[in-house]
Amino acid sequence: MSMNRRRLIQNAFAGGAAAALTGLPGGLHAQFLNAPRHGLPGTLQDRYAKLDAELKRPVFRRELFKDPVIIETVELLNYKDSWIGRVRAKGGAEGICISNSLQIDSVYPVMTRRLAPFFIGKDARDLDDLLEQAYVYDSNYKMQSLALWVPLATIEFAILDMFGKMANLPMGLLISDKIYNKEVFVYQANGERDNSAEEVIEHLQRDLALSKAKAIKFKLGGRMSHEETPAGRSEKLIPLVRKTFGDKMILSADANGSYDVKEAIKIGKIMQEYKYAFYEEPVPFDWYEETKQVADALEIPIAGGEQEASMHNFRWLVANGALSITQQDMFYYGGMVRSMRVARMAHALGKQTIPHISAQGLGYLYMMHFVSAIPNSGPYHEFKEFNNTLQFKCPTSTMHPDDRGAVKVPTGPGLGIEVDPAYIALHKVVKG
Repeated sequence: MSMNRRRLIQNAFAGGAAAALTGLPGGLHAQFLNAPRHGLPGTLQDRYAKLDAELKRPVFRRELFKDPVIIETVELLNYKDSWIGRVRAKGGAEGICISNSLQIDSVYPVMTRRLAPFFIGKDARDLDDLLEQAYVYDSNYKMQSLALWVPLATIEFAILDMFGKMANLPMGLLISDKIYNKEVFVYQANGERDNSAEEVIEHLQRDLALSKAKAIKFKLGGRMSHEETPAGRSEKLIPLVRKTFGDKMILSADANGSYDVKEAIKIGKIMQEYKYAFYEEPVPFDWYEETKQVADALEIPIAGGEQEASMHNFRWLVANGALSITQQDMFYYGGMVRSMRVARMAHALGKQTIPHISAQGLGYLYMMHFVSAIPNSGPYHEFKEFNNTLQFKCPTSTMHPDDRGAVKVPTGPGLGIEVDPAYIALHKVVKG
């Protein structure tokens, strides 16, 4: 495709999409269209140099804390399906993390046996460096991915909660000197795959009545190249969702790596026809070159990164234009410091970040704090179900979407919520 033809198509797509999405709150209708699909600046070498400069910048605001904060204990607590990380420093400062219960249940020995011992006696102010050192300590890099990063995120979140309480600052102001987003607009997600197109529509209508969201994301394909059921569901669902919810609803869809390059491009062109905002994981997540091939063939922004564990791979995906939107997961990617580095790389090349969130624990709350701290946030973010078993209150946020589909980011210290001490007392320290 010639550059002139590509630019013509891109401008037509942007103009049509902007017209279709007029009237949404705060000018959000245009923000997805800012993610560049093609024509990245400079040479590849220039782009790598720019990203490397971003990676060298410190994230945690160490300058806020004058005196050493020596970690005395790192614990994991469990009660039924609830898992809480707890960090205490000499002098009595304490922070907690409500962890991802589904994943930590399987990998908790990595936290208790391999990571907790490393952090004992360390100055928590050195958080940026400690996270890198923990990766190498005891050959932990051999466990890269969920087995390592979920436990490490649990520790990091507890440390940030502790620092937030010490400085009377929310988490966002520990990783940024400015709050960019005081509230988060949500999109309504539907995770069904084997249901018919009509059933998905019915369930989206039901859920939107509660969330008031002005954006939707649903599933395509059969997940990681498995056969789709029922056959032809995606081709039917893409236009049906647009017809049902109208031109003002922002739409996106997640294939979870269901397609090869040829099929992914075919599906992407249908999404373009119906003015979808972004296309998530069209091919398997570790097919990096193939992801770029799909991105190069389409005008719709390609999103990905939920499964990504490597900083170096994110660097490649951003520099080579394979992704317009990065979706690092707060837990799966090892916490806010590492996730901030990816967001900064994306921002350096004009790309957006829409972090993936884990449904278990309080993933949506960590996501909100992170989004508050980045300038290149996408306009809508996933807001999964509430943790109805966790006994907590939030003095500075209703923690539920208002009639505009927006949730206020908590402004209290650290995590910004108050967990009932009696509930925490039900938990037992996990040994070994």
